[in-house]
Amino acid sequence: MTITPVRPDRRDSVQVQPSPRARLAHPLARLRGPMRRNAPGLAAAGAATAVAALVNHLAPSVSPMTAAVALGVLAGNLRRGGVRLLPVATRPGLGVAAKRVMRLAVVLLGLKLALHDILALGWPSLVLVCLVVAGTFFGTQWLGRKAGLPGDQPLLIATGFSICGASAVAAMNGVTESEDEDTVTAVALVTLCGTLAIGVLPLLHHPLGLSNLQFGRWTGASVHDVGQVVAIGQTAGAAALGQAVVVKLMRVALLAPLVTGVALLRSRRAGGRAAGQKRPAPLPLFLVGFLACVALRSTGMLSTGFASTASTVDELLTAAALFALGSTVDVRNLLRTGRRALLVGLASWALIAAVSYAGVLLTT
Repeated sequence: MTITPVRPDRRDSVQVQPSPRARLAHPLARLRGPMRRNAPGLAAAGAATAVAALVNHLAPSVSPMTAAVALGVLAGNLRRGGVRLLPVATRPGLGVAAKRVMRLAVVLLGLKLALHDILALGWPSLVLVCLVVAGTFFGTQWLGRKAGLPGDQPLLIATGFSICGASAVAAMNGVTESEDEDTVTAVALVTLCGTLAIGVLPLLHHPLGLSNLQFGRWTGASVHDVGQVVAIGQTAGAAALGQAVVVKLMRVALLAPLVTGVALLRSRRAGGRAAGQKRPAPLPLFLVGFLACVALRSTGMLSTGFASTASTVDELLTAAALFALGSTVDVRNLLRTGRRALLVGLASWALIAAVSYAGVLLTT
């Protein structure tokens, strides 16, 4: 008996090529899942940012970032019938806001900085700012370790007080991947002390024997957030405000080398770890973006209107990220462990105020 082999149908062996629409739909389908997962949290952060902006409009002394942190802590700790006000479904999106949105805000921060404005102040002011930043950064870390603060709290608090508040904390967290509670504690401290400075520093203007220009430089060298610097500097006139903002931006310019130095140090330490462990990048991508924005602003090609709009967008993105970070704080745990951190924050504030005051007197 002869067995005739069954030949496969030629139509079965022909591979059907997907249509262009089908090829386009495939990556979109892959994105649809993360978009659905992150949408609730991002929507919550966006709504909170709108509320924070409204609070700032009604009470200009309260920055959107301060209001956003407070809203986040409140929303993360309020419970109804034992259930959190923020549903579990918001957690993935809030995680994206706390990290990726914050890094984007740090990138846009570079558009506030033009190198020619900084260099115009001269080398005495450059020396002043470098000494203030170095003294506060290392002094605060020493105080934090002596106080027994856990984790990366001493490093994050030192970064926030010495450079530019919440944005600097976020940039440092981008290379340390610290615990959320450590990050929020540092943000809360720089926000608290910066808010106190708005009321305290103008009262010390004349008792400390400072001229208007000296007061402006002292403000720029000792206050953490750019918005707080503007609020304080303008009390001594337009010239003092100009000095305050430029000196403050000089401190912002040191953000990239400081964070890069820490990243390189940690990367070197991670070199001896077991294989398979994550090694920090020597220069994070968001810092490259920050430097690119600084270079772009320094070209003078950006209009004043564009720079102002970018600054507003930067503040709103930072507010959204701070709301997300604030929502992770456990107030009861923070009250139990936060007293030492509060003392370190107040001591760091006194340290930077004293060092910058002495520096201003010596350089003017």
